[in-house]
Amino acid sequence: MFNYVTNTTFAEIADRIRAAGHVALITHSKPDGDAVGSQLALRRALSALGKRVTLYAMGPIERSLITVAGETPMRQAEDDPPYDDHDLLLIVDTGAWSQLEPLAQWIRQRHDLAVVLDHHVHGDDVAALRIVDSNAAAAATLVIRLLDELGYELTGGVGSVAEALFFALATDTGWFRFANANADAFALAARLMEAGIDNSRLYQISEESFEPSRLAVEARALSSLEYALDGRAAFQFLRLEDLKETGASVEELTGLVNNPMSVGTVRISILLAETEPGRTKVSFRSKPPLDDGLWIDVNELAGQLNGGGHAHAAGARLPCGIDEAARIVRRTLEEL
Repeated sequence: MFNYVTNTTFAEIADRIRAAGHVALITHSKPDGDAVGSQLALRRALSALGKRVTLYAMGPIERSLITVAGETPMRQAEDDPPYDDHDLLLIVDTGAWSQLEPLAQWIRQRHDLAVVLDHHVHGDDVAALRIVDSNAAAAATLVIRLLDELGYELTGGVGSVAEALFFALATDTGWFRFANANADAFALAARLMEAGIDNSRLYQISEESFEPSRLAVEARALSSLEYALDGRAAFQFLRLEDLKETGASVEELTGLVNNPMSVGTVRISILLAETEPGRTKVSFRSKPPLDDGLWIDVNELAGQLNGGGHAHAAGARLPCGIDEAARIVRRTLEEL
């Protein structure tokens, strides 16, 4: 397995940025709040420092992320191929080839120009330089350290760097409810709020701006709920017809896997969703251990299925229908 560890410093990356003429900002396909928030913060800060910067997005983007982006330009990689004159590629919140399609081949050809900022445990050799910190609550915590190294003066307000970073940090910690919300995360949140951001506005954008179809598909997921392992595991299932009949998009499924975690006996929650014929997206969540010490490392579980993530939040995509995917996941869970 590739040794996915830090091999550079923030100072070296800052020097690479200062010397760059045109910087590409890249994150994983179907990006989440941390991915887009980190990109937005870098785009706004580096542009303010006089750099030419292009932000690339891949796959569908949730409406809340588009709202937070505001007037900051985002270039859809599937529709507009990357420019040829980039001399630095900053890849945030991933280091996995499987998450970098359709830009993977383009990045491979520019390996020596690529830099990764990531907080996941596992990754591939996608860049010459890497900062990897699995103890970081979000990629945003690495971005702010880089901006500090560059001497950027943090700004607040709507459309600001601080707003983008707060959104990234808050969404990746479940609004500071998840186990990754450590002391550094709260310290950064305080710093960003002091810079001048409206956390209530961001919460509404993220958690209280869904379409009615969200509640409809959430009801379908809850009605499918099954327990396993003496109530320690909870499964939810969403089939293609559920999405079609409720009118829900794949982007509206974000967070549904967390609902069964409110049950005291549940230590792991699993959501299986058919996103297209013959393909199933699997989301995993687990609780930190309590007095009994029982917990499940869902990153290890997802890794058995060629996926990954964090110890308490991970995912995978299986090339099969939901019934076969359920059998595979159940068997893998029982073996662990």
